[in-house]
Amino acid sequence: MTIVFKVSDNLKNKIIDYYKDLRKDKTPPYAVFQAQEADTTITLYESGKIMFQGTSADIDANIWIDLEKKLNNRVINIDGTETKAKEKNNDQMDLSTIGSDEVGTGDFFGPIIVTATFVSTKDFEFLQNLGVRDSKKITDEKILQIAPEIMKRIPYVTTILDNKTYNERHSTNCNMNKLKAILHNKALYELKNKNNFNYAKIVIDEFCSKEKFYEYIKDVPEKVMHITFMTKAEDKVLSVACASIISRYIFLRKMDELSDSVHIPLPKGAGINVDKVAKEINEQYGHEKLYEIAKMNFSNANRL
Repeated sequence: MTIVFKVSDNLKNKIIDYYKDLRKDKTPPYAVFQAQEADTTITLYESGKIMFQGTSADIDANIWIDLEKKLNNRVINIDGTETKAKEKNNDQMDLSTIGSDEVGTGDFFGPIIVTATFVSTKDFEFLQNLGVRDSKKITDEKILQIAPEIMKRIPYVTTILDNKTYNERHSTNCNMNKLKAILHNKALYELKNKNNFNYAKIVIDEFCSKEKFYEYIKDVPEKVMHITFMTKAEDKVLSVACASIISRYIFLRKMDELSDSVHIPLPKGAGINVDKVAKEINEQYGHEKLYEIAKMNFSNANRL
């Protein structure tokens, strides 16, 4: 995949600074530099045009396309054409917020990770320069690179539900959404009480209705109230995007640990390739080991 578009002078300087340590030794004719980040080759030309080439070109290009829009009220289409941006609205992206997001709920192997973060408006430029966005739209390689930088600067709290505890708690009376609600509430409550953060809103990426969420946590003694539930919040609110990235980073680390424990690389998701590995683990270590590293209510377990 190849994506080419022209950048403004404001963005050009940021791009030059960002890729200064990733530059190749040789520079193509009429280029300011050529850099390599993971599987994407980036070439900035003297004309102001920038080219992204590689399987993840769209992901890397969109980071700068989004920043161009914020800096200069321009919208760059994926084919490189340009349209005028709509007037900026007063959404949560312009506010200091606490936000939470989770990973692992769709994976047979591995725990469920929920993270809550506080992001102040003063952190916006730092996060945008890192390319922070929904973790599902960033490669795992990129997450492993930027998450430690985020975790050094952004206040966060993470709650982890290991597989054994998940299997013990999951039932008809305590389904996945109820477990998620309890974990989100726990992470948000602990972060909120960690410091006197000056935030405007608490935001959760909506996975159930507001009424259902509060019903799920009605028996929890320490609750967080006045939450804003928003669809695709990880694309709109930087605190939720940071929570998504940190959760994914910790999930990847936990998956490595579980893989080491059985000496088998554990696949993500819940597809056919997962069935094959589950069968191998069951044959080598028995049902008890699966109970410790997998979600036994998934269809993968039933197919065994």
